[in-house]
Amino acid sequence: MSDRFISTKYRTDCYHCREIADQIITAVPYQAQVVCDHCGATRVFIPRIEAVDPSGKLGKGLKYPVWELVQDATCRNCHVTGPHDIFVSSRILTVRCRNCRFTHFYKFDLEFMAGAEEKGL
Repeated sequence: MSDRFISTKYRTDCYHCREIADQIITAVPYQAQVVCDHCGATRVFIPRIEAVDPSGKLGKGLKYPVWELVQDATCRNCHVTGPHDIFVSSRILTVRCRNCRFTHFYKFDLEFMAGAEEKGL
């Protein structure tokens, strides 16, 4: 099985450069990343748990809006290729299979600027 699990884009304002740009979201079993296509600001999330969860949604009271996306992918649990719900907040990222509800929970771990020296940021 490939390490590639989820790869998608979400167009919104970047938390770092404040420009409207594609935020490239990649999730694999060992980490997830959200990278700004404009400035390279990168948030890295590490896995916390993998479980079959009835909701797979994030809790209330989060400071920033949560991105709710849908992307087709092959589930690591049931091996069905179909829609997966992706929830991205400033501190948590989850990916949930709609077929079997298997959920990957990732917790924010690291933030860095890719190529900041070259871009003058």
